[in-house]
Amino acid sequence: MKSIWPLSTQRFALLLGLLSLVPLFAARGQQPAAAESPKTAEQEYKNLQVLKGIPADQLIPTMQFVSASLGVDCNFCHVEHQMDKDDKKEKQTARKMMAMERAIDKGHFDGALEVTCYTCHRGTPHPVATPVLNPEAPPAKPHEHAEASREETKLPRADQVLSRYLAAVGGAEAVLKIKTRVQKGTLQVMGAEYPIEIYSEAPEKRVSISHLPGGASVTAFNGETGWLSIPGGFHRMTATEQEAARIDAELHFPARLPELYPDLQVSLGEEVAGHPTFLVSARAAGKPSLDLYFDRDRGLLLRLVRYADTPLGRNPTEIDYGDYHVTDGVNLPYQWTLTRPTGSFTIRAELVQQNVPIDEELFVSPPDAERH
Repeated sequence: MKSIWPLSTQRFALLLGLLSLVPLFAARGQQPAAAESPKTAEQEYKNLQVLKGIPADQLIPTMQFVSASLGVDCNFCHVEHQMDKDDKKEKQTARKMMAMERAIDKGHFDGALEVTCYTCHRGTPHPVATPVLNPEAPPAKPHEHAEASREETKLPRADQVLSRYLAAVGGAEAVLKIKTRVQKGTLQVMGAEYPIEIYSEAPEKRVSISHLPGGASVTAFNGETGWLSIPGGFHRMTATEQEAARIDAELHFPARLPELYPDLQVSLGEEVAGHPTFLVSARAAGKPSLDLYFDRDRGLLLRLVRYADTPLGRNPTEIDYGDYHVTDGVNLPYQWTLTRPTGSFTIRAELVQQNVPIDEELFVSPPDAERH
């Protein structure tokens, strides 16, 4: 089964998070209709032996996690275009490793994903079992216990960090006054720049249109459903992907954060772009877990990391925000860099308009006839 895209577009798709559009498994059927019961992975794909029983839409994110953990692509384990074949030794090994990982987590961690592929591999196909001796490497920093860190820096409460963040961006009244936002600028990816437009409407509608070689790439969420498309490819977002898109689309995020995430914990964060931070870990049932890094001095959000759970581990997405400017009373980042295990890209806004009319057709999902 040949790919529906030219290679260059596939590479863009990988970076932009559209990997699930690529027909990785020749045995995959059509997306189930909304009224049908969700399929399991073994109902949708051939020759699954370890990952039976998981939802079908979780298989590719799980493979993404394995790929990122080992620093390899699909063809490391699979026969190209014949993914169900067992010809490669690496595929047999991967099955044994998955079974071992699950047994360890079940037997020692009550089923929690404490030991994953990344625990040992750390981005390489073969784990290193012996400490590496490097006389030129700087000496390791002494371990600092969390209790000592708290004593040196008195941690604020979560509500204090979020209140300061809201004030730093202009306050609740200014944030909630914004009903629409249009951002136009450039997408910087793989050493090149391309035009991009982002249309947002309160409370949680968002469409980004990147004008890439060969046509437009669209990532959209209309408050109820999400989709991604490039020329010749269409992907309906899974439930997990939609919840991530919902966070990106939340136009009043600074004001609604405590409502969206009632479980908040504060700790010292790492430096981001040279700024010391407070880390607020946000958790809520049915939503992606977030790690939020706030500038200790200015209160602004510098980094957001969200996590998507898979049966073998968590796929991270990191967004770094910078170049804040006040527009219509709201302090907005005019640049952000999104990083996934597959790579990163940067969006730079050059024009920002707020409370302007937006064509509602942008938020209408394409009909089935236009899907591929």
